[in-house]
Amino acid sequence: MNLNLSLLPDLATFVCIVDQGSFSAAARLSGATPSAISRSVTRLERELGNKLLHRTTRKLALSATGKMVYDHAVEMLDAARQAMDSGSSMQSIAQGKLTVSVPKAIGRFVIHPLIPEFLQRYPQVDICLRLEDRYMDLIDDGVDLALRITHSPSPGLYGRTLMPVTHVICATPEYLRQHGTPTHPQALRDHSCISLGETPADSRWKFCRGDNVETIQTRGRYAANHTGVRLDAVKQHLGIGSLPLFTARESLNSGEIVQLLPEWEFISSYTGELWLLWARNKHMPARMRAMIDYLTEKMAS
Repeated sequence: MNLNLSLLPDLATFVCIVDQGSFSAAARLSGATPSAISRSVTRLERELGNKLLHRTTRKLALSATGKMVYDHAVEMLDAARQAMDSGSSMQSIAQGKLTVSVPKAIGRFVIHPLIPEFLQRYPQVDICLRLEDRYMDLIDDGVDLALRITHSPSPGLYGRTLMPVTHVICATPEYLRQHGTPTHPQALRDHSCISLGETPADSRWKFCRGDNVETIQTRGRYAANHTGVRLDAVKQHLGIGSLPLFTARESLNSGEIVQLLPEWEFISSYTGELWLLWARNKHMPARMRAMIDYLTEKMAS
């Protein structure tokens, strides 16, 4: 059988499953989803033409083939670790390709503006920025670093918080001169509101002030599922828009738009902490360390 190098990560995953005793434990440790872990084993079994694991609801058991594959895969990983150790002197040089997954709006307004300086600092590092709002698996999707908005990241990942992600309600001074300034969330019923527009729930805006919670069914002639488009619509005086603060900040600081109802917290599914996450890895490449430290430095300032 010819060696299929694309299966080497699957062999490493197989060892992790056996060592941890379950698919879910291996997923937590590696930062992958259980389905991704299962697909790794399926690929190996399909390539070998033999079952590697006998799975029951309570435990995993190695087949005869699985035992032989496991022993050789452990030897492979030991050899890989020795290779990494022998090349550790090169780890101080940030070089190579770095793939970073980031939600679209965060990528456009927060991360992309920081990339030119990073590329200047580290001329031997290439960046692939993958702007996706869907969940991207670090292993299955070939991602080195992932930025995610969450309150509780997976315990199988390392991470750092970079900034809070909050929403604000904004309009232009011109719009408010024509239509008045709402002083309570219920007053938004009388205004044209620009919402996300993906589901009917997106036009039901929820506000909180202490123990007081207000939910308002807003209306408006325009909705857009892109924060940059909603910002431009607000600036074109089309109505009152809900925007992530990181999208609106520059226009707020210039006075082009103003925040409404600042004493109320706008509740959105797109709120939480922005986390920078990576898989557990004994040998972190210098390019990853460089990006982690760089984003931490920039977000702190």
